Amino acid sequence: MVWAYEKVGACNPVLFEGVANEIVARDNIDEFKPQALSNILLAYSKSGVPSSKLYGHVANHIVGLDDLGEFNPQNVSNILWAYSKAEESSPRLFQKMANHIIVSDEFNSFNPQNHSNILWAFAMAEVTNPRLFRKVADHLVESNNLDSFNPQDILNTTWAFAKAGESHAALFHRVADHILSLDDLRSFSPKAASQILWAYSKVGIVRNILFKKLHNHMKANLKARC
Repeated sequence: MVWAYEKVGACNPVLFEGVANEIVARDNIDEFKPQALSNILLAYSKSGVPSSKLYGHVANHIVGLDDLGEFNPQNVSNILWAYSKAEESSPRLFQKMANHIIVSDEFNSFNPQNHSNILWAFAMAEVTNPRLFRKVADHLVESNNLDSFNPQDILNTTWAFAKAGESHAALFHRVADHILSLDDLRSFSPKAASQILWAYSKVGIVRNILFKKLHNHMKANLKARC
């Protein structure tokens, strides 16, 4: 129900609070499938309706599971994103999810948005897990599929590494090569270009040609607005 309300932009705080109270009060959260949990958490995080008790209840449930085999890549990505978006701290949940991702048989099924949102969520939540960042970075370098990343995916990924204090030179050079191979940067907003530059500076990786290309793109956008 709350997912449907959020999808149509009809935020009803009283309804959302009532649903959260009902979920927490009833001892049947084991009956909720991963997709249902994902939808509920996304609805609350996107609507901006706070409910720490709901987030805590769901986190305790997931942490208590023997394994997360029923959670597909989209479920994992959405749940982590929802907690970070709502600024709900749950380090145990994040570490449980990280351990699942690292050993998951479905790791290759995570798409660019899944990867970038997961890393963004960890960085935003200030939960450190170097093994997860290294696993994702190694995979992206080896798979060499950055053509499937949109500008937001690239921004989220590089920003997350910088914000989390993680560095992976091979990944950053691969991203730089990808951006330099593009005919133009019209799909990159000036803000995205600026934040990508910040990420490279933060992790200490210098690619002067990349910096020049991004700088020229931002300057051209500024002139176009004048």
